[in-house]
Amino acid sequence: MEILRTERLALREVTRDDAPFILELLNTPKFIKYIGDRGVRDLGDAVKYIDERYLASYTENGYGLYGVIELASGKLIGACGFVRRPSLPGPDIGFSLLPEYEGKGYGFESASAVMEYGRDQFGFDRLLAITSLDNDASGKLLGKLGFTLSGVEEIGGEQLKIFAWRADLP
Repeated sequence: MEILRTERLALREVTRDDAPFILELLNTPKFIKYIGDRGVRDLGDAVKYIDERYLASYTENGYGLYGVIELASGKLIGACGFVRRPSLPGPDIGFSLLPEYEGKGYGFESASAVMEYGRDQFGFDRLLAITSLDNDASGKLLGKLGFTLSGVEEIGGEQLKIFAWRADLP
């Protein structure tokens, strides 16, 4: 189901049919380095990951991470949306792109649209984001989106930067 559309992108719910893409995305070097190794090694693992993460979030929270499609090619190029972690006091935004689509403004375009969607559809007036300590590219994108660094916390045994955004701030 399509969630939203921008000038160059469409975002939709991820389905089990997207297992080949999820397998590829989760095993890119930057995903493993900055987000983590999810242990997804084959299509069966990818389907299980989709069931347990993406589909479960849509059911439990009404939102989740969405597949990002480049309209010009029709290709699934990344994921962007919201994650609800028990360790954080609210939803956090997440995004990742296949390497060949980085540096084209797709991260900013999809994340901006998702933030507006979250505000309009779910009433989100505050969002969080987490990054590894050395993920400067994501930190820079979060700054461009209006997030500010609020500190460093240990989450899941790892030190992570915590960013926050509030709708009422300029």
